[in-house]
Amino acid sequence: MAKTRNFVAFDFGASNGRAVLAGFDGKKLRLKEIHRFSNQPVMVQGTLYWDVLRLFEELKKGLALAVKNSPGPLSAIGIDTWGVDFGLLGKNGELLSNPVAYRDRRTEGIMAKAFRRVSRREIFERTGIQFLEFNTIFQLFAMVKERSPLLDAADRILMMPDLFNYFLTGQKVCEFTDATTTQAFDPRRMNWSRPLLKKLGIPTRILARVVPPGTMLGELVPELADETGARKLAVIAPACHDTGSAVASVPARQGRWAYLSSGTWSLMGAEIQKPLINKKVLALNFTNEGGVEGTFRLLKNIAGLWLIQECRRAWEKQDGKTLSWDRMTAMAKTAKAFPFLLDPDGRAFLRPDDMPSAIRKYCRATGQPVPRSRAEIIRGIMESLALKYRSVIQMLNQVLGYDVEFLHIVGGGSRNRLLCQWTAEALGITVAAGPVEATAIGNILMQMMAVKEIGSLEGAREIVRQSFPLNTYHPGNAARWDDAYGKFRKISF
Repeated sequence: MAKTRNFVAFDFGASNGRAVLAGFDGKKLRLKEIHRFSNQPVMVQGTLYWDVLRLFEELKKGLALAVKNSPGPLSAIGIDTWGVDFGLLGKNGELLSNPVAYRDRRTEGIMAKAFRRVSRREIFERTGIQFLEFNTIFQLFAMVKERSPLLDAADRILMMPDLFNYFLTGQKVCEFTDATTTQAFDPRRMNWSRPLLKKLGIPTRILARVVPPGTMLGELVPELADETGARKLAVIAPACHDTGSAVASVPARQGRWAYLSSGTWSLMGAEIQKPLINKKVLALNFTNEGGVEGTFRLLKNIAGLWLIQECRRAWEKQDGKTLSWDRMTAMAKTAKAFPFLLDPDGRAFLRPDDMPSAIRKYCRATGQPVPRSRAEIIRGIMESLALKYRSVIQMLNQVLGYDVEFLHIVGGGSRNRLLCQWTAEALGITVAAGPVEATAIGNILMQMMAVKEIGSLEGAREIVRQSFPLNTYHPGNAARWDDAYGKFRKISF
């Protein structure tokens, strides 16, 4: 019998984080969540910050629990987080300020100001990245326009996972998959786009060396090893961007498949071998983010379960009690089909104070029936999401030059059987859902590749197929969804 090797993945999302312990016996992976904690940004005098030191304290707690719960020595640790956000270090390695959250308002209207210096087309040509106002390059340009003294004092910029890795090891490097989310990285030259940054007045001296996913960063600094009991533990940069890790775990075989990483955000796209940078990709606002093992992720960001999460938060605050996802799904089944339609990426839903109120206001403004019940709101969001996925898959077909025939849904949203079935029906293709813990699994797979436990991405995905069950959903009800899609296009485009 093969000796089990043990790994721990830390997956930081925009609403919570967790530590996942994994054991690999040579054939199958087994996972155990050992620590979960909230991650809510904090508003201070009008600026929305991440509480990064508290998050690091949770990381240390999780690592100590991993040491305690692991049946044997830990082989490695890996960290992934959301993209675009960053911390700035001073000349002595000190963190100059809490990182600002991407939903902060400092980037409102900033893209138009940036385009006065550098055209939209040039930025895309140099980076291949989708335009979102909170991308790192626009956050930095907002600081330039504000004449922020932090930029003058900064010696290094580290993305969120790189910042945690620095706290663990002292290494100031930036992992490739997360670097590409900045819209400041040139995927053709495989380095920072310094000419672009200089045109925007962003200092290039602060840039860190970029390393590929699967890089061994070193061992824990001695004081952390003593504090957590994790001595001689290797710290590995997996795909440090959470979607990069999630896509690494997609249990796909050969063929014309696409993926949907479903959580707070929905990331929908295809895995390609080189960046696709042309007029059509620019016009449709797709992005070329870094992947593992020399791949790229051609995808589009969609505001996924965010709308439902924010409705849930508002209702729980109102009721003073928890509202489960299962309960919300059951409620959706009781409402009539297509009570309203919305574009999940509409500006009205980016950062509203009250999501249910924002949805009702949107329906009034677009001449639709105003939802009267929570069930109608939930169903309307879910059906609109499925229709948005149809819109994106059609655009993806255009840029790929062929029709996607199979969709893999991974991540937390793959548990939502109703949304998965509606997605299959809306797209008219077969959908396979799972694994749920895609991000943690992909993180662990890259750790395993770094320590030579597995040798290829194909081998890693075979392990996923052997280790985790999938649920399959088949299309149907085409006429109903075709009719709804015609109405959706009139509202959202």
